[in-house]
Amino acid sequence: MSLWLIYALLAAISAALVSIFGKIGLQNIDPNTATAVRAIIMAVFLIGVVAFEGNLQKIPEIINQKRTFMFIILSGIAGATSWLFYFMALRVGKVSQVAPIDKLSVVLATVLAILFLGEKISLLNGLGVALIAIGVVLTALS
Repeated sequence: MSLWLIYALLAAISAALVSIFGKIGLQNIDPNTATAVRAIIMAVFLIGVVAFEGNLQKIPEIINQKRTFMFIILSGIAGATSWLFYFMALRVGKVSQVAPIDKLSVVLATVLAILFLGEKISLLNGLGVALIAIGVVLTALS
């Protein structure tokens, strides 16, 4: 099994737990505050991981690379808005509906990667992405 696939499966498992834990945690708090608290916890955890790896000195290097840093900032803002809307949706909707619709991001990311990054996808990959889109539509209709 390829390393990328192992990491991707671990990411999917972790994301599933985010949905479950988030839904339970949102019972008595507004979603924006919950997202902010979650972001602080994530930042502290990730700084710990970077420190454990001995890579804290690399942070200024990234900041000094203006283009790289700008795209990391944009990615952070996109991620934050994604989680704000995700937690808002979880607050009022079912995990079984919100999580699959959130995976429309897979379809959008693939299309954007083709358009802006020049990535090529195989027929099999395209079929998988199309099936995800169909699944999102079916989930939205339920």
